[in-house]
Amino acid sequence: MRTVLHVVGARPNFVKAAPVVAALARRDRLRQRLVHTGQHYDDALSQVFFDELGLPRPDHHLGVGSGPPGEPTAAGLLRLERVLLDERPDLVVVIGDVNSTLAAALAAAKLEIPVAHLEAGLRSFDRRMPEETNRVVADHLSALLLAPSATAAANLTREGVAPGAIATIGNVMIDTLIAHRGDASAWADVQARLDLRHRTYAVLTLHRPANVDTPERLRDLVQCVAAAAAPLPVVFPIHPRTAQRLETFGIDAAAAGLRVTAPLAYRAFLALMDHASAVFTDSGGIQPETTALGVPCFTLRDTTEWPETLDAGTNTLVGSTAETLARAVVAERERPRAARPPIPLWDGGAGERAAAAIAGWLGARAPGA
Repeated sequence: MRTVLHVVGARPNFVKAAPVVAALARRDRLRQRLVHTGQHYDDALSQVFFDELGLPRPDHHLGVGSGPPGEPTAAGLLRLERVLLDERPDLVVVIGDVNSTLAAALAAAKLEIPVAHLEAGLRSFDRRMPEETNRVVADHLSALLLAPSATAAANLTREGVAPGAIATIGNVMIDTLIAHRGDASAWADVQARLDLRHRTYAVLTLHRPANVDTPERLRDLVQCVAAAAAPLPVVFPIHPRTAQRLETFGIDAAAAGLRVTAPLAYRAFLALMDHASAVFTDSGGIQPETTALGVPCFTLRDTTEWPETLDAGTNTLVGSTAETLARAVVAERERPRAARPPIPLWDGGAGERAAAAIAGWLGARAPGA
């Protein structure tokens, strides 16, 4: 029996892993193992996602925690190496672009265990982003590259990856979104807790170091978003790291006009986005999610790894200045609403296509090869 070992560590990984784990579970003669590095360890960013998404209980929980990027990456590498030596899987599946992704790819490669990268080929072309380094290294250590789009697959081909190693399977985040979007109870709960009505508020998320680690930048962003969204209230589910920065820098987001809340569980946050008038974010994952939902997204960055969302017209790169943000919001409000064609393969079937690619790759290899 072949063994596939999945490594997850942070909130986005759980959303992406769920449809692949479920699809592989429907296949015979395949054993799955799940390792949680513990990069996200707060219940609001971790356990609640396992509960909601139907992920099995992790077989190994490594408890690496957070810290400067080198620390959790190094701790994850060391602890994953021990797990891999014990488990000896036939394939290690790494997901996305977080520190756990890099640690798992390195650990497996050093032990000559093949790696599959789920969400391969994404490029922002901004090497100042830690995530970009993680993506590139994971891709070039992988034997099987599961790309979310034709653009991502083309990026890999340009970098010299053999076409036979690339499978364009679509966006697994959209599988999870489609599976849970119809949960009316989640919207009812959010509506009651936060006293919200459909399309009468905006949403903000911030967590990237470039945006939250400098007091001037963080203060400006808080003020710019509040001003650009006016007169709508802005709901701000706050990442623990961002909350710590606000406190350290003495920035009062509520005084600036934002409605700060604790992090939300997956279904609650999905409902919050689905009923919003607009979303302001520096997240990678929220850009495709808002595109699937048809909600205008203003990305507080100069680059994106999801160019499809720009082409779809749902996402706008606005940098971080008040002027560019205000102009983009005005332009969006004046733009006529029109039906937008779906992005190819962002259809809810990516998990099954990923499972087929993984099973096919394993089947093509001799046992022990």
